Amino acid sequence: AQVLVESGGGSVQAGGSLRLSCATASGYSYVYTYMAWFRQAPGQEREEVGCIRTDVGTTYYSDSVKGRFTISQDNAKNTMYLQMNDLKPEDTAMYYCAATPNIAWRRPAQGEYNIWGQGTQVTVSS
Repeated sequence: AQVLVESGGGSVQAGGSLRLSCATASGYSYVYTYMAWFRQAPGQEREEVGCIRTDVGTTYYSDSVKGRFTISQDNAKNTMYLQMNDLKPEDTAMYYCAATPNIAWRRPAQGEYNIWGQGTQVTVSS
């Protein structure tokens, strides 16, 4: 069973906006230290979009999305969001959320996230 469930993907024109959600499936009760968004375009490696340290809400973003994307969380719902504004065709990718309950003292590397969602497709047309 999938622990994390993404939603909110779709197709938009360049300049448009989308909001992705990442929720913990019912029946699971992890306390995450970090949650993150990754994306993977066809033929490319998966890259981190950004992450959030869940206890204090500190966020980090890749340079390619800084100023356009915003990560937020609802701790009561154990849910993370990705608000994407001013979307560009190069943002087209499968977007995945990930989490870890294990690392709190530093920003985790991609391979240290041990809980993943199934992904949601974002397509931006020019």
